[in-house]
This record gives sequence, C-alpha cells and structure tokens, in this order.
Amino acid sequence: MALIKKLCYLGTILVIYSLICHTIYDKNITTKEPKNIKKISTESVEKTDLIGYLEIEKINLKQPLYKINSDKNNIEENVTILKESIPPNKENSIIFLAAHSGSGKIAFFNNLNKLNIKDKIKLSYKNITYQYIITDIWEEKKNGYIHVNKSEKNQLVLTTCSTENNNKQLIINSKLIT
Repeated sequence: MALIKKLCYLGTILVIYSLICHTIYDKNITTKEPKNIKKISTESVEKTDLIGYLEIEKINLKQPLYKINSDKNNIEENVTILKESIPPNKENSIIFLAAHSGSGKIAFFNNLNKLNIKDKIKLSYKNITYQYIITDIWEEKKNGYIHVNKSEKNQLVLTTCSTENNNKQLIINSKLIT
C-alpha cells in the first residue's frame, strides 16, 4: 500500500511538472512581434530576381533564369547565366547558360545531347521572347573555359558535362532567328 501511495504521489508530481512546462513553453512561443518590422518572404525576393525562362520544347525543358548577381543564379540550384554573358536586349549579345546533366533534381541539361542542329530554343528575358536555332554542337575538354567563335550577331550557348565522356563538356551554339 505504501508503494501505491508513493507511485500516485510521483505520478501527480509528473503531471504538475508537465503542466508547468507546457504553460511556460506556450508563453515563450506566443510572444508578439514588434509592429515596425516588415517581413520579406523569400518568394518575393525570388520573383524580383527572376528575369526570364529557358524553354526547349523538344526535351520538355522550361527553367527559370535569375539575375547574374542573384543567389539563385548558381549551378547547384538552377540553370545559370555565366558572368561573361551579354544580355539579348544588348547589341551583339551572347548568353552563356550552364547546368548539370546526369541524374538528380538539378540535372536540368541532362537531355541536351538529344538536340540537333536546326532545333529551336526559346529564351524569355525581361518579358521579351527570343527564338534561337541551333547551328553547332560539339564537345571539348573540360578545363573551366568554353571556346566559342563569336560568328553570329546574337548567340545563345548552352553547356553541360558530356554524357559520353567525363573529361569533356557538351556545347550547343545557337543564333537568334530574326
């Protein structure tokens, strides 16, 4: 009988302790925020950094493009505009876009090797759509550089790792259709 009383007493103490902790916890998480703090959602930041889309119907690709200086303009999350690019709304533009191939959710350029000369690519940039036609496809050694002849007035260049050779990169050059 003494054991039962001790167990009941201990159980009562645990229940009271739980109620006290719960009350303290509730008070800590229901504090009011100051009225003068403006919340900025990451969604609105992303939308202001969003400048367009890359779309290639043949391989069912449509990906957002972000400003060059945006945190979202990185190859670990998105199709990336390389800093050497000249935007399509400028004279003699050349846009360099890079993305991963292979497998996984960031392998946006995995099917670039299915493209052929004369296939079309759309680039929406600042609410204007530019249409390009593929003129050249080649692979070259991966060394951190892309060797492209500036043969056309306005070009779009896509690059990714080769699916055939780990030491090479696939490069697709296209020109603006006027």
